[in-house]
Amino acid sequence: MESSVKDRSAELMQLEDRYGAHNYHPLPVVLSRGEGVYVWDAGGKQYYDFLSAYSAVNQGHCHPKIVDALKSQAEILTLTSRAFYNDQLGPYEKYITKYFNYDKVLPMNTGVEAVETALKLCRKWAYKVKGIPQNEAIIIFAKGNFHGRTLSVISASVDPDARNDYGPFMTGYQLIDYNDLDALKLALENKHVAGFIVEPIQGEAGVFVPDEGYLKSAYDLCKEKNVLFIADEVQTGIARTGKLLATCGNCDCHDSCLRKPEIKPDILVLGKALSGGVFPVSAVLANDNIMMTMKPGEHGSTFGGNPLACAVAIAALDVVEDEQLQANAQKLGNIFRERMQALVEKSDLVTLVRGKGLLNAIVINDSEDSKTAWNICVALKENGLLAKPTHGNIIRFAPPLVMTEEQLDDCCSIIEKTILDFQV
Repeated sequence: MESSVKDRSAELMQLEDRYGAHNYHPLPVVLSRGEGVYVWDAGGKQYYDFLSAYSAVNQGHCHPKIVDALKSQAEILTLTSRAFYNDQLGPYEKYITKYFNYDKVLPMNTGVEAVETALKLCRKWAYKVKGIPQNEAIIIFAKGNFHGRTLSVISASVDPDARNDYGPFMTGYQLIDYNDLDALKLALENKHVAGFIVEPIQGEAGVFVPDEGYLKSAYDLCKEKNVLFIADEVQTGIARTGKLLATCGNCDCHDSCLRKPEIKPDILVLGKALSGGVFPVSAVLANDNIMMTMKPGEHGSTFGGNPLACAVAIAALDVVEDEQLQANAQKLGNIFRERMQALVEKSDLVTLVRGKGLLNAIVINDSEDSKTAWNICVALKENGLLAKPTHGNIIRFAPPLVMTEEQLDDCCSIIEKTILDFQV
């Protein structure tokens, strides 16, 4: 029986290798079912999911409320395009704008589509409102960013894997060091700067958390120069970091969000967990003075704002609120980092732990081009926990936010045992 299970998994992996583009390097496990914090492979083995589809499954796999919303709407109406009104979009737009306290939302499908939308919106505002001469608007990006993989956003990347052989690149961008207020202040002296786009925590780069106060100071600098502060919260947003949004900063919220953030981005970009991991949905939120610069026919998407996505997104946000997921992420994140810090002190293999809420990473004591972190992830898989390396020697840990303290304790024990038993 065991042999036939292994054969089936091997066959499924070979099918992807034979017929699919080789643009990913998956961990060698074939998943066939998920529920809550768990996934099961094709042979029935259970694992803790410590990646959450890059934070798209904050509410846990196949959350019944979100799945029910999908199923109910799928039986009625799935797609109209924006050529017509539909009876789900307006209620969703009202719901999400009230939820995050913005005047308007522009619905899209994927995270990178939302980022592209935010960049277009920033340029439109630059010419229509700020008065920057046509085709001279500058948008500032932070080095080490990951906003997706379209040609537009990789033009602002410093990752050679993202850029090699894809030029020529988009102009009108300026890159500065992340977490460097002096660099931002200098860049903002250019009167043609329209916006500054930043991830509150650089997840793909290895869960780099900026200095305390960096985001608020960056926001204030932008306000002084009439420059839009654009927050890419595709990965960090919707309770992942222990707050509703990572840009909320030092707010007074505990069990639930009071909607009084330390920072309110001029443009907020959301995706991933907005879908509950069930159906692609992303969003760009802004107030009227920005959003209304865009007119009919100037931007859109066939699937953006479809009835199915609207129903799913409302359910996904309801779950975050009803189950107080930001409070749980805050509590469990503190416990997790304490356990991992104790591991750092016991093992020469782990040099550092960092993160916020349940977006965390450990740094492995080896070079970026080594296979040590990958091999540790393979060993973690064998012990019942799934995670992936990023940038060679960093392992990112981001479980579903519905995890219990007992489950987290079990996961920490798996990680500790795997690291302490691991032979380089």
